[in-house]
Order: sequence, then C-alpha cells, then structure tokens
Amino acid sequence: MPSHDNKIIFAGPVGAGKTTAIAAISDIEPVRTDAAASDMTLRRKAETTVALDYGLLRLEQGCKVHLYGTPGQERFDFMWDIVSRGGIGLALLLDNTRPQPAKDLQFFLNAFQPLLLRAPLVVGLSKTDLRPKPDAESYALLLARCGLRPPVFEVDCRRREDIKQLVLALLYSRDPGLEA
Repeated sequence: MPSHDNKIIFAGPVGAGKTTAIAAISDIEPVRTDAAASDMTLRRKAETTVALDYGLLRLEQGCKVHLYGTPGQERFDFMWDIVSRGGIGLALLLDNTRPQPAKDLQFFLNAFQPLLLRAPLVVGLSKTDLRPKPDAESYALLLARCGLRPPVFEVDCRRREDIKQLVLALLYSRDPGLEA
C-alpha cells in the first residue's frame, strides 16, 4: 500500500449501516450530512445521509485511508459518481432485512459499475442477526453469476473489528502483498 492517501467508498441502500460503519472505524470524529427523512425512508429511520459521510483511518507508515459514505437514496445518485472519483475500492453494505436484498445487490453493482471496472469490491451483509437469509454463501453465488468473486462478510456495522475486517479485505484485494 503506497504511503499516500487512499479513498474507499461505502455504498448501499438506506439503513444498511454506512454511516455507522464509518463511525465505527474512523480515527477522527466522522463528518455526517444527515437530514430528517421526508419520504419513504422515514419508515426505516428518522434521519438519512443527503450528501456524504467522511471518516479517516490511519494505517502504518503514514498511510491514510479516507472513508466516504454515499447516500443510499436513488434521488441522490448524482453524489455517487462525484464521491467515487479517485476511489480505490467499494465496500457495498446490504441490509438483509430489506424486502429484496439480492435486488439491492444488483442495483448497486449496476450503479457503481464505472468504479468496479477499475477497483475491487467487498460486500458486507448487515442485520443478519435479524434475518439470516440470504446468507453470505447465497450472495457469493449471485455475485459469481455476475462474474464477480469479491469477499462477502456478515457484519455488525457498530463493531470496529467487523468493519476493519471488511476494509482490510478490500485493501488485500487491491494489493495481496499486504498480508505478508
């Protein structure tokens, strides 16, 4: 991993845990752009990200990883391209309690295809304690049908270790030599 700054994008539907994940792993107080939910999002949570979330992870040897969370609502999709510029990878978080999480997976793969053509992907499944199916293996099979084989993890977005595992898997996907 180069000693310069790196940028990882967190994406996924509303309520998947992007803001929470960045807060769990950031070495600084995260920047949040939450506003009161005013549409169907209100059924899932009171506030939602309207621009981006930002955090910073400091690694060894002065390496920094900037963490950017995108808004989950499709009406803010113009932010997805803006935030993705310069990204070295995508951490896609999926809320397993949503009605069709596999459909969410396909939607976000399509939406972030320009980034995924040049950068690795890792998938984090949130809220599997509330709804265990589909499981990580089911998602891996769906991804394989799309020609993708990213790491897939069940995560609790509140737990630093879970999100650290997700970020490290993404960094290792980018540079396998990091493990040594």
